[in-house]
Amino acid sequence: MKKCIYVVEDNPNIREIIEFLLTEELYEVKGCKDSKAFWQQMQQHEPDMIILDIMLPDGNGIDICTALKGNIKTHNIPVMMMSANNHLAQVKSKCTAEDFINKPFDLNDFAERVGKYAPN
Repeated sequence: MKKCIYVVEDNPNIREIIEFLLTEELYEVKGCKDSKAFWQQMQQHEPDMIILDIMLPDGNGIDICTALKGNIKTHNIPVMMMSANNHLAQVKSKCTAEDFINKPFDLNDFAERVGKYAPN
């Protein structure tokens, strides 16, 4: 059975590229354009990994990460935070995600990192 990854990214172009890349790597991918869509998706099914943009139109990825890591049901799901600005040190101090990556990123590096947390 394919590993499932949720991608929470408000930019449709970036979300589509990540979805395409991960689908090519044989993952089942669910794209979410905002935190509301993400929480609705979480009620349906819990993924094997979550990739979270920090800046979202209706909230931010840090709050989502904090909520996930503070919940006994979801604290073991690996989370990768993405950011277009280089404030990852500040982000790391605010949430306990497994990985952090700056946008734009190298696609091979990105796929390798995902494979570390959600091996197929």
